[in-house]
Amino acid sequence: MVEQIKEDMNLVVVKNLKKYFPIKGGFLKKTIGHVKAVEDISFTIRRGETLGIVGESGCGKSTTGRTILNLLNKTDGEVYYKGKEIFNLPKEELSRLRTEMQIIFQDPYSSLNPRLTVSQIVGEALVQHRLAKKGKDVNNKVSDIIERCGLAPYHIRRYPHEFSGGQRQRIGIARALALKPEFIVCDEPVSALDVSIQSQVINLLMDLQEEMELTYLFISHDLSVVKHISDRIGVMYLGSLVELSPKEELYNSPLHPYTKALLSAIPVPDPTLKKDRIILKGDIPSPSNPPSGCRFHTRCPYVMKKCKVEMPEFREVDTDHFIACHLI
Repeated sequence: MVEQIKEDMNLVVVKNLKKYFPIKGGFLKKTIGHVKAVEDISFTIRRGETLGIVGESGCGKSTTGRTILNLLNKTDGEVYYKGKEIFNLPKEELSRLRTEMQIIFQDPYSSLNPRLTVSQIVGEALVQHRLAKKGKDVNNKVSDIIERCGLAPYHIRRYPHEFSGGQRQRIGIARALALKPEFIVCDEPVSALDVSIQSQVINLLMDLQEEMELTYLFISHDLSVVKHISDRIGVMYLGSLVELSPKEELYNSPLHPYTKALLSAIPVPDPTLKKDRIILKGDIPSPSNPPSGCRFHTRCPYVMKKCKVEMPEFREVDTDHFIACHLI
């Protein structure tokens, strides 16, 4: 009974997920290798929470989010949404599930069709899923949605080029909310915005989450932003999760050497306070040819022989605190 209750708390369950992209070469364009963008990661997302995923560019954060939504085909592993494995669902059932799972894209300039009005952009899914009829019905529902996202009803007749970056991202958020989803992947939704606008969009997302009982997977490379919005945070390196814990525990007591290095790079507002910066040696290895054993061992200041040959298990070392490291 306890196990069943715990399972019901999890809206999304990811088990041993892998996503490889083929590398083509030669005259016949044969597959000569693979980019291992996501390598055997497992985690859960609980109902109503925000799980943050952080890491350097190219670590597989966005690929993870898109694969969870089945926007990219998996290479291996399982993704469960409300207990159903989404990659095994019939086409019709997956189409119905789309109304519950949405995404907010990173770039508000390229993710909106410049030839469509706001009413068409936000209302397209409503018409497609037969939740509204074309014309006045769509316009009324779109007006209500964009008002909740901080825009005015008359904006529905305008085109994307008539808006600022922050306003465009609000349109992107409204499009994601149009079908009243339960789960939203926020794929670096503020990274393309001015710092002055970022806090407004983050606060909007938090207000909407409380109002509409949403669950977020929030992807970002900005540790300060992730700390503000997330309940738990996972740290990715070269396609693998290296640490996952509640945010306060992660920021106050990080365990993995990579997490410590990332946190040491956060700027301190008070210039009189001195902070020891951890500088990692070398460059990030290529995901097409990752190192053996622990993927971080080529840059880790505490590397051991075991790290070079054996991949550490991603295990729970404290209550709700997971880490993949031979040192712990």
